[in-house]
Amino acid sequence: MSAEKKIGRALLSVTDKTGLVEFAQKLAGNGVELVSTGGTAKALRDAGLTVRDVAELTGYPEMFEGRVKTLHPKVHGGILHRRGNAEHRAAAAAHGIEPIDMVVVNLYAFEKTAAKPGVEFAEIVENIDIGGPSMVRSAAKNFEDVAIVTSPRDYAALTDELEKAGGGLSLETRWKLAQQAFAATAAYDTAIANTLEGLAVQADAHQPIHHSDEFPQALRIAYPLAQTLRYGENPHQRAALYSDGSGTGIAGAEQVQGKELSYNNLVDLDACWELAQEFDEPMVAIIKHTNPCGAATGADVLEAYRKALVADPVSAFGGVIGVNREVDGDAAEEMAALFLEAIAAPGFSKEARARFAAKKNLRLVVVRPAASARVVKQVSGGMLLQDADRGRVTRTDLKIVTQRKPTDEELSSLEFAWKVCKHVKSNAIVYARDGQTIGVGAGQMSRVDAARFGAMKAVLPLAGCVAASDAFFPFPDGLEAVALAGATAVIQPGGSVRDAEVIAAADRLGVAMIFTGMRHFRH
Repeated sequence: MSAEKKIGRALLSVTDKTGLVEFAQKLAGNGVELVSTGGTAKALRDAGLTVRDVAELTGYPEMFEGRVKTLHPKVHGGILHRRGNAEHRAAAAAHGIEPIDMVVVNLYAFEKTAAKPGVEFAEIVENIDIGGPSMVRSAAKNFEDVAIVTSPRDYAALTDELEKAGGGLSLETRWKLAQQAFAATAAYDTAIANTLEGLAVQADAHQPIHHSDEFPQALRIAYPLAQTLRYGENPHQRAALYSDGSGTGIAGAEQVQGKELSYNNLVDLDACWELAQEFDEPMVAIIKHTNPCGAATGADVLEAYRKALVADPVSAFGGVIGVNREVDGDAAEEMAALFLEAIAAPGFSKEARARFAAKKNLRLVVVRPAASARVVKQVSGGMLLQDADRGRVTRTDLKIVTQRKPTDEELSSLEFAWKVCKHVKSNAIVYARDGQTIGVGAGQMSRVDAARFGAMKAVLPLAGCVAASDAFFPFPDGLEAVALAGATAVIQPGGSVRDAEVIAAADRLGVAMIFTGMRHFRH
């Protein structure tokens, strides 16, 4: 293999045109002939570049609404013939096949198309790229002679190398590009297989798609590397972040300030962001080690933050905050007074950014909500897959099981506590009042211990609060501990064989109790 190959002719056909014109200008400046198709050719010509149409190269026009344009021996022969093989060179010459030394291709935006609300079956099928992956694989296979470029992120480095090497690329670079190319086609095929497996064939292809709720026959995961992290949960563990490419959720968040995000930051940010999304009114969640130490709603972000902070100001130190509204200047002023690791929000106002600027290490991330997804967890020898816990209850779902009914104020507090409790590690008890957590008992081995621990953590008075339990009380002692702490009303799933005993204890203690019929274990 030759260590360096001169680039004489490049075929460009891209969906993502980011940086395309600048890259093509550099190629042309190094004496590279540009061959292109459709919209890519138009973009290059509009920029004043000389472009040769693929149809001129092949002698055939684009056909079948663009379905066939590069699927031709003069394209694939130009890519695949081995320059060091005399028979290959002779065959290429005999059939008028010109060498193509670089292929610049990125594929139809299949995943974005499939994710569009109301997308039609026909549109999804039409966005399955055929010619693109074929060229990518051909060029990657023949990396000895051809450079395959699949990402705009590589344009700058390739331009730099071409100029330094007098128009050539090294074998090492071509091999790296080939590796990336095969990974790109693998991820693309995985996305197609995963999407189509969840669809039923439709007689009318111009109707919105129908998704299946069945679990896939094979768990195919192909997320590109988003960034390597300093370390994992502990300094002796390596870690990296991979993204689904949607640009949503914590993995797709835009970091607008602060030092590099850590593994633990990302885990905590996901926890606080998901909790904040449970609420329609302004909400702030302060998280430590994935559990809320303070959570509250308010008339605005500032009020919600003040209520969340006062619930447990000691634990909040060094915490991570999730907000479901843009953070304004007034809220930022008070948040900046506390040592925090990171804040996730849909946005930060100009005034907020200015107030946070002095806290140079504070990580600010702007997040767009992600669609409901399934949750994957690794176990030794395999993976577990489940639906994300998007379960919610409405007032019509609630069943009052005690002699005393909750007051309107208690009912509102119970609904708030229930939403928060869903995001607390099991066994979980949450004490709350008026849209504010009072005490959180998280991750305990017994439910009665969770009740006692939550009460022990309370800074604000517990008398007259309500309590939520993520699962049923197996014995009356848990309910009794909650009542002893000061709770006057309780919300829990119900479903224990001893429900009658627990209800009797609530009636004896004058506690109002509601069953939701839905459990929220979180491990």
